[in-house]
Amino acid sequence: MYKVKSELKYLLKSYGMEYYFEVNKSGKVTDWDSIFHDLQLCFGVKEFLVIAPQSASGVVLDAPEASKLLSAIAIALSNCSSLWPAFVPVHDPSRNAYIGIQNSGTVFTRRFEADRICSQVPVKLMHLEGLYELFVSKFAYSTLDISMHIFKVRFTMKLTYQTLPYDDDDIREVDAENIESSEDRGGDSNNKTQWDDDCPWSEWYSAEDPVKGFGLFAIWSEKLVESSLEMAELENSSPHEAGKWILLPNISDGSKGNRIGFASQLCLLVDALDMSFEAQFMEDFVSAVENPSSDNLKSMVIPSPTVLDRVLKDLLLQGVKIPDFSKGEHKISRYIKGAPLECLFAQFCLHSIWFGNCNIRAIAVLWIEFVREIRWYWEESQSLPKMPSNGSIDLSTCLIYQKLQMLAICIEKKRELNEDFQDCVGSNDQSPAAIKEDDRVVEESTGLQIPDDNFDRKRDSLLTAEGLHESGTAIPRHNGKPENTGSTDQKPSECIRRGSSGAVGSMMLLKSRQSMHAPFTQESPLLTEDMHEERLRAIEASGGSFDFSAQLERDILSSDMSAFKAANPDAVFEDFIRWHSPGDWENDKSEGSSPSGNLAVDGLMDNWPPRGRLSQRMSEHGNLWRKIWNNAPALPVSEQKPLLDPNREGEKILHYLETLRPHQLLEQMVCTAFRASADTLNQASFGGLKQMTMKIDQLCLTMASSLRPLQANTGNSETIEDLRRLCVVFEHVEKLLTLAASLHRKFLHAPRLPEAIFNDYYNYYLPKMGMGSSEEVDVQKEFEMKLQVRNHERQVISNMFTPPTANQSWRKVLSMGNLLNGHEPILREIIFSMNDHVNGSHYATHTPSVHQKEIETYRMYICGTSNDLRVALSVTSFD
Repeated sequence: MYKVKSELKYLLKSYGMEYYFEVNKSGKVTDWDSIFHDLQLCFGVKEFLVIAPQSASGVVLDAPEASKLLSAIAIALSNCSSLWPAFVPVHDPSRNAYIGIQNSGTVFTRRFEADRICSQVPVKLMHLEGLYELFVSKFAYSTLDISMHIFKVRFTMKLTYQTLPYDDDDIREVDAENIESSEDRGGDSNNKTQWDDDCPWSEWYSAEDPVKGFGLFAIWSEKLVESSLEMAELENSSPHEAGKWILLPNISDGSKGNRIGFASQLCLLVDALDMSFEAQFMEDFVSAVENPSSDNLKSMVIPSPTVLDRVLKDLLLQGVKIPDFSKGEHKISRYIKGAPLECLFAQFCLHSIWFGNCNIRAIAVLWIEFVREIRWYWEESQSLPKMPSNGSIDLSTCLIYQKLQMLAICIEKKRELNEDFQDCVGSNDQSPAAIKEDDRVVEESTGLQIPDDNFDRKRDSLLTAEGLHESGTAIPRHNGKPENTGSTDQKPSECIRRGSSGAVGSMMLLKSRQSMHAPFTQESPLLTEDMHEERLRAIEASGGSFDFSAQLERDILSSDMSAFKAANPDAVFEDFIRWHSPGDWENDKSEGSSPSGNLAVDGLMDNWPPRGRLSQRMSEHGNLWRKIWNNAPALPVSEQKPLLDPNREGEKILHYLETLRPHQLLEQMVCTAFRASADTLNQASFGGLKQMTMKIDQLCLTMASSLRPLQANTGNSETIEDLRRLCVVFEHVEKLLTLAASLHRKFLHAPRLPEAIFNDYYNYYLPKMGMGSSEEVDVQKEFEMKLQVRNHERQVISNMFTPPTANQSWRKVLSMGNLLNGHEPILREIIFSMNDHVNGSHYATHTPSVHQKEIETYRMYICGTSNDLRVALSVTSFD
């Protein structure tokens, strides 16, 4: 619809003329397209002219003046051969009244009139039957009984319904009967305090439902009505009988006001990071008097001790088992050097952004108390909640998480020492006589074979986690039988195996031909990222040679050698290499083709010892491994000094946490908070919306890129600005995700509807995200959408119109029909029309070309409710 405006002056008066026209003239007014102009809908015209005085009211208040003005316009249009209808606004502006005229050549003239009743609508005109009789009365004789006479009137109707607002009072006062009926219909019952109680973010905040409600157009297609009785029946019919349903979602933009969510709190955390560079220790922010920026700090609110205690209790609540850290994590968020969502430090970060409005003083208070609680767990040897106490250190996480994980492991080691775990295990050991192996016993074998490459020669496959703790326990395996070849001359003490986890297949010792046993060994000491970097710096300082690198591993290697000697008293250096580093033992090719069989029985003494040799690396003069072997005592792990000293490492970790620089803490908190917030939102259920999935993927990639400078400890003012821009991106995605989750919950049984609504809103919202097309787009316009509902989806829409509750008293008095679950339409629009043939009637002319032409002689548009009624009538006459 286009409009051209011009001004016309006559004497002392000034008038404004507006020309309305369409380029595309397709479509009918009876299609109920909402883009139609009000006068198009009222009178069924497409192009028209409106002339009105340029005054405060904008209407012609004097009736003679209106008639004179309209006549002048009609003559002017006729003189220029224009068939456009012309309208003049009259009466009071609140009545929205018009009069109009249209010349259809030299034969017909159409006259228009519209007016409105704003109050005290007659009861008869509240019902379809009375409105039908009002229309018929415009052309029927007054003496006719309209209710008994048959008139072929064309009728079409559009009813507008609106869901009740989602306010908390209605939600709390839904009675049990309504809840049961809602469950029977398969719809969602509003028996919860908030709409998002089961959404993943509800633990931290309650989001405002972006879907404020739904409008519904129920449209009856054009039909012929012959009596008022049909209208009475139609008023009692269900909206489900309408030919078309059109859904109108009412979605809040959310741009007005400050929206509370993860994005808003992350922005505050970035501000705290910006301030963290102003102090050396976290305690400096708590004691604000001596701080240079004490004025700003004093204005920051710190929650009460009661709130602090509640947060710490929730944070340190010990679960039944360690949560699955990989559950709910986005595949791309793992590239962010933070902490897993369910772990202790990630939960601390999420609590921090909601604690005291996330100011630096509140974070400092919470961190200091948090570290005190961690020290209590350490001193009391209590398991650290929400942290794994086994496994390797995950170096892809932030350093604080690595430290906490290592502290949890140290606590478990410390508990074992305090409980004399080794003594408890030792009480179950067999007597020395039982573990003494006869030097004449050899393992039954079909011959000397090279051990299977898949066998772990360093740690036996039966070694369990408990076995690692029980290091030093000898487990002799007498799966052989005595040999008849006699024994070698050995001292009895040298034949005592200690710390054995079992024989290594058919491998035998080179010198004594006894079965080789794999020892229990100590775990390699766990290293956090900073410990690895410290070692690398030491290697670089010493030239990075292999020998020095091996020297750093001397303790580990010496421990393994001592354990191997204890489990195999007659072993030599070559035996250890065959077990520990088989790649450094080179077998002769002829050995692999030797016949199998029991050498001791067959007497093939010439094939012993096996033909093989050490690799060149191990054969070099002054080899470090051989030096360590010569100096390593034969000690099982139970008698060795632990490679990991839990007391020393635990105290070092606590010292790190207590003296951590504020900016180092905040940098890791920002990375973890962004990652945890994104992973929390990623757990929301929003159906198969591809665009939403794409936006979450893009968000995680953007976060990984923007947070990389913090991971490298290269943060600066430019990085802070990048983080603030990241918060804006996060907010956009959070808004879209909230909408997607809300739509998904409301249309569980009609997945096409939320997908169509979200796609339209997504395209509408793109320009606001700065990602629209290059064309200039009006980003201030409201979101409007009309979606046609299919027949199988109507029940889902109907269930959203929950029956009115008792406190909605204004719904009790119903004066209109066509109820939808107890809801009457908020607006009813009707079009009555009467067509007539020119031939054989008083409209007939002697022009042959119009003998069979059918024209609309009467048309009435009715719009309103029980308290408001607007009527527009057009009549065609032969002049």
